[in-house]
Amino acid sequence: MTTGRLVVLMFVLFLIEGTLVPWFMPEQLTGRLIPHFTFVIVLYTALYGGRHKALVLGLVFGLLQDIVYYGHLLGIHSFSMGLLGYLTGLLLEKKRVTMMSALLVVTVCCLVYETVIYGVYLVFRFTRETYEYAMIDHILLSTFLQLGFALVVYVPVRRWVDRSGYAMKPENEEE
Repeated sequence: MTTGRLVVLMFVLFLIEGTLVPWFMPEQLTGRLIPHFTFVIVLYTALYGGRHKALVLGLVFGLLQDIVYYGHLLGIHSFSMGLLGYLTGLLLEKKRVTMMSALLVVTVCCLVYETVIYGVYLVFRFTRETYEYAMIDHILLSTFLQLGFALVVYVPVRRWVDRSGYAMKPENEEE
């Protein structure tokens, strides 16, 4: 997967997050279900394409989200996406990642991502709700949305990465 194509894909997903998804969302879930499709692609890039590329993509698209969608506090999405993308790539750098482990990583990272954002908003008093309420109200709902998206795009993204030669080799293979 060339970097140019990846950036175009992520930009299209960024536009879909803010334009099409709210139209198809039930009225009861408006404001509670928050799509972060670009973050899922950052995580897949970290798992299959390298941590440095994931760091840069996370910083750039997180800052874009901060500026366009969440203007309260600039940098929190950029910091969270970049850091989690880098740490994911660092922790699973030389490991063979199966579909189930990739989905587990996406789930955990989405929970951590939403928790970090909630924590920073709580520190700077942008929210007054308790963590338990936030977890039930929007963090779990958003995590399930990201997990469903990650499941749907896993095979195409994995094939794209495998075809381009970025796939990680298993540990026991010698060069």
